[in-house]
Amino acid sequence: MAQDPKKDAAPAKSNKKMIMIVAAVLVLAGGGGAAWFFMQPKAEPDAHKTVKHHEKAEAPVYMTLETFTVNLQPDPGEQYLQAEMSLQIADAHEEENIKTHMPLVRNRVLMVLSSKKSSEISTLEGKTALTKELVSEINKPFAEGGEAQTVSDVLFTSFIIQ
Repeated sequence: MAQDPKKDAAPAKSNKKMIMIVAAVLVLAGGGGAAWFFMQPKAEPDAHKTVKHHEKAEAPVYMTLETFTVNLQPDPGEQYLQAEMSLQIADAHEEENIKTHMPLVRNRVLMVLSSKKSSEISTLEGKTALTKELVSEINKPFAEGGEAQTVSDVLFTSFIIQ
């Protein structure tokens, strides 16, 4: 018995239709998924990150003070200190404020330096403590009820005890 050629053609046509429908569904699903992905809001960068790679950090502002020469407290003999230092400050506005009040700044530094013995400031720990004390003293407000300065560090560029 011979088979009817029309019966063999029908299943082949329905298989082609099924493949076309499945392909269309996959294309639409892929397009919908891609659209969803690209429409999502971008995540904000973490607020605690300090600097992005393409941004430059603000350069610190340094202010050099004139040389200080002071007599130190006897330990046991007479000695003096000659020191050069720079202040690390917040910005140019702070620099102008410090320049305006430079006699007060120099007085504060001189009072701190001249109150020390050479044995107190000749070690690394002593210089570190001196730096902290100078920052604290310089940052005191210049006027009663005024704002404090924003000196973040005192950096010694020369430090000679004789």
